[in-house]
Amino acid sequence: MTNFRVVTVTLNPALDMTGAMAELKAGSVNLIQSSNLNPGGKGINVAKVLAELGAEVTVTGFLGDENQDPFAQLFEQKGIHDAFIRVAGASRINVKLVEESGRVTDLNFPGVAVSEDDVQQLESTLHTLAETHDVFVIAGSLPAGISPEKLASWIAALREQGKKVFFDSSNAALAAGLNASPWLVKPNDEELSQWAGRHLSNESELLEAGKTLSNTGIDNVVISRGPEGVLWLKDGVWYASQPPKMKVVSTVGAGDTLVAGMCWAELNQWDRETSLSFATALSALAVTQVNVGVEDIVQVETLQRQVNVKQIKNN
Repeated sequence: MTNFRVVTVTLNPALDMTGAMAELKAGSVNLIQSSNLNPGGKGINVAKVLAELGAEVTVTGFLGDENQDPFAQLFEQKGIHDAFIRVAGASRINVKLVEESGRVTDLNFPGVAVSEDDVQQLESTLHTLAETHDVFVIAGSLPAGISPEKLASWIAALREQGKKVFFDSSNAALAAGLNASPWLVKPNDEELSQWAGRHLSNESELLEAGKTLSNTGIDNVVISRGPEGVLWLKDGVWYASQPPKMKVVSTVGAGDTLVAGMCWAELNQWDRETSLSFATALSALAVTQVNVGVEDIVQVETLQRQVNVKQIKNN
């Protein structure tokens, strides 16, 4: 790569309200011990981490004009270029309840609806950004007005222009996006099971499904497995990473941080072992904090030396 410029696309951003509590009891009144409200959405989380690592990041997607200020403040604070399309209404608020055990319950609300004019504006923005950027991260869910097929068409168009598209989504959006053969996909084991149409209960089954996915024309298949680490298939060769045991505070944003780590590694053109150990360490450290971001790069580098990376033979 000749530069460290990245575009992240967040089609359905949110203000993430995170509440810490002892234990969630359904059907009862629950006391929140502490809370915070931060601009979020998967692509924005990736952008924040990349900007803190040193990348030049441009963000785009759809942003509600009624509550855009926290997002604009974040972008200004982190030096992120704002190319979001403003749409009528308020971006959604998602609630994340974090228990002392580390378990997280997500309450995700629907986002703003986008019009055909909004869609055309975004397509024009993507076309313009593609003239000066080679790496795109498309992450998160879809708002009303954007079909999975439309999303897939954007991925396909960027790929036809030779762009590296990192893709992370779920449900119908994930299935459609995979058909467009992005450069890198990052399902977790549950999402890969959903794509495969069956529960993948062990590493062998995950490797088999990942290989099948790779054979559809996807260059990199990265499977996140939480505390069990990461599996990465590239050029027909699997690598696996195992992070040290971490004290889990919140898993919010850990997957987004993994995507950011893999993207940063690609921008730096690191070898596979270095890339995977760095991304795994970055993601592992993310679960020890409430907010998304790189609080201490020295901690990341220290943890990176404790990550075990190995090639998986005869898969």
